[in-house]
Amino acid sequence: MATVELKQVTKEYPNGYKAVHGIDLQIRDGEFMVFVGPSGCAKSTTLRMIAGLEEISGGEIYIGNRMINNLPPKDRGIAMVFQNYALYPHMSVYENMAFGLKVAKLPKAEIDKRVREAAEKLEITELLHKKPKEMSGGQRQRVAVGRAIVRKPDVFLFDEPLSNLDAKLRVSMRIRITQLHKELQAAGQTATMIYVTHDQVEAMTMGDRICILNYGKIMQVDTPLNVYNYPQNKFVAGFIGSPAMNLIQVRVIKTNGGVNLRLADELELTLPPAKAQYLLDYDGKTIWFGIRPEHISLVNADDNTTGSTIHGAVEIVEQMGNESYIHFSLNGVSLVARTAQFGSQTLQQGQDRVAFRFLLEHCHLFDLDTEENIGLK
Repeated sequence: MATVELKQVTKEYPNGYKAVHGIDLQIRDGEFMVFVGPSGCAKSTTLRMIAGLEEISGGEIYIGNRMINNLPPKDRGIAMVFQNYALYPHMSVYENMAFGLKVAKLPKAEIDKRVREAAEKLEITELLHKKPKEMSGGQRQRVAVGRAIVRKPDVFLFDEPLSNLDAKLRVSMRIRITQLHKELQAAGQTATMIYVTHDQVEAMTMGDRICILNYGKIMQVDTPLNVYNYPQNKFVAGFIGSPAMNLIQVRVIKTNGGVNLRLADELELTLPPAKAQYLLDYDGKTIWFGIRPEHISLVNADDNTTGSTIHGAVEIVEQMGNESYIHFSLNGVSLVARTAQFGSQTLQQGQDRVAFRFLLEHCHLFDLDTEENIGLK
């Protein structure tokens, strides 16, 4: 079983800085788990502790049923793919992929079989005779992945492997690694993968589950869609999604008809009953109101709908081709709406009294102090 389990794992440096704060995490056999978070959140540090490249300060790490705290990297049953490829420049692709197997003293025929099978999976058979300097960045990264595959490890570890590639190559390699995971599963081989990235698009498209970290703490672990649709706290809500979720402070006002959210200058939005029920104990209190850009739409200025329509001043319109991002100001607060392509419709920078409708059934409400999602209590 290639499960990975972290129990109260901590990392504290000699200067007293605590990078990882008691992480508890279970990664299932064959799962593709993605660690994602901003720079400095300890995602790479956590990966390196699993690999044995970084000592842990406390807690326990298990791969399968073995506690591996004190095992050297070579005995942990892991294979790691680094950001910088880490290929031997004087060796051919074949020699790079075979090197670890030769050190392990595998039979020559077995080495040849594994190398050629991995090369075929990664579509680099024609590159086996080449040296790293003769290849593109994407090809080198495929070789690095191939070198990990041939070892048939219990767990694959990827530390931002696509960061050095251009945008187009990143997309193709992202797809290839995802396909590789499925192919290994289908072939009955060990396919547990832990992948570190700061790119939320990679996290959303590749992971079976996502582990979102911030300042060495786990913010949420769930499937990509659940993380997107049901963020447990304000940090996750603002981090996952592009453009980011709009987050503004509002005051809760109970009325005879339900609950309103008061924005600046007495502007109010009327919450639908399904959302209002969570704020019955928040009357007069300030909370965080969140709404994703795709849940704000343009409406005609003469639309008489009440409760969810407000007017803002357009600041910038980003034409993305198939859609448009409208950045607008609401009494000094900057928000963004994500709409379909305008076509012939145009908006001018600084244009006042542009009407926007908020689809409040999709909004999120966060406690001001704890920043926890009130609607998930």
